Amino acid sequence: MAAHQGGTTSFLRERDGHEARVSYAELFFDLVYVFTVTQLSHSLLEHLSWGGALQTLVLWFAVWLAWQYTCWFTNWFDPEKTPVRICLFVLMALGLVMAAALPEAFGERGLIFAICFAAIQVGRTAFAVFSLGTGTPISRNFQRMIGWNLIAACIWIAGGLAEGEARIVLWIIAVACEYFAPWFGFWLPGLGRSDPGKEWTVEGGHIVERCALFVIVALGESVLVTGATLAKSTAWDAPGLIAFFVAFLGSIAMWWIYFDISTKDATEAIVESENPGQIAAYTHYLHVALIAGVIVTAVGNDLSIAHPAHHVDFSGMAVIFGGPAIYLVGNALYKRLIYGGVPITHVVGLLALVIAVPFAFMTDLLMISGITTVIMLVVAIWEGYIGRKAKSKVPHHAS
Repeated sequence: MAAHQGGTTSFLRERDGHEARVSYAELFFDLVYVFTVTQLSHSLLEHLSWGGALQTLVLWFAVWLAWQYTCWFTNWFDPEKTPVRICLFVLMALGLVMAAALPEAFGERGLIFAICFAAIQVGRTAFAVFSLGTGTPISRNFQRMIGWNLIAACIWIAGGLAEGEARIVLWIIAVACEYFAPWFGFWLPGLGRSDPGKEWTVEGGHIVERCALFVIVALGESVLVTGATLAKSTAWDAPGLIAFFVAFLGSIAMWWIYFDISTKDATEAIVESENPGQIAAYTHYLHVALIAGVIVTAVGNDLSIAHPAHHVDFSGMAVIFGGPAIYLVGNALYKRLIYGGVPITHVVGLLALVIAVPFAFMTDLLMISGITTVIMLVVAIWEGYIGRKAKSKVPHHAS
């Protein structure tokens, strides 16, 4: 393809009317995030407190931002092109170091974490800016984006140099910078703001598939934690084995709730929208909560398998109930975006979790984990039944 004012469009995906498929390079890239999610869940498990939860939340937002921006990058840029693929591999290397630093991000490795994260965000966008030049509709969008990336990078690194409460305050500001900048179209003086309708031209199917694959990554990590916790158990007694199967059933329920009926409809919702870029952005914003629910649930599974007979304390209750609740809220909002309404199944499931909370302190971790799993299974089966019943009523027109 022809060069455009110092840049090139040859690295961009071809928009030929067919759905852009996720490439093997993108799947390879996601392997880093299997490790990253594991690091986050282990970090939360080791610091089950309000302070630990806040730190994990900030780190999770950072991890999600690095992945989210890369997802948009590969929606525009073709990973089958060698320079784009090399860029992805460099991001993988930086992401792996960033993930390794996560457990000590609020300790001695804070600066390493901050530098790696800043390099991911700025480096990826710099590649786009220099590749495109000024000759494409999305060039100005990337120019605004790198401005915000650089502002946030300075705050991330300042936080890495700071200590104690100053670090978490600075990193919260940095997260807010990058997370909310798209809400304002990456507005910058002299560059204005991006127009989602013209400059966020995305392939809806690709965005939905990438988000779904990250859900698989998170659920896969949950299954790995379940198996690893059982493997580390010294005595494979009845309570431990029952807790293992309860956790596994819970993972199946979470998969069913997300994947059974909504993924294909989500693609259609973005493609048919008058402003697909904005809907795609909302999709990413909602998935940050949805996947956080999977991570918190994995921590609850770890506790219930390792100590099934222990009575529930406040931290145990928070993760065993909080994980499914966050997951249902994220799914409910996502499906509201797709269908225009919140599923009654999710509302009932959340109410059931709330009703069960007062009984948590009267029993042990195994029993309360079993109750939350039953609630999630009922939601999954009920919603699947309603969804298939609704689809069966849609008339089929002969072609």
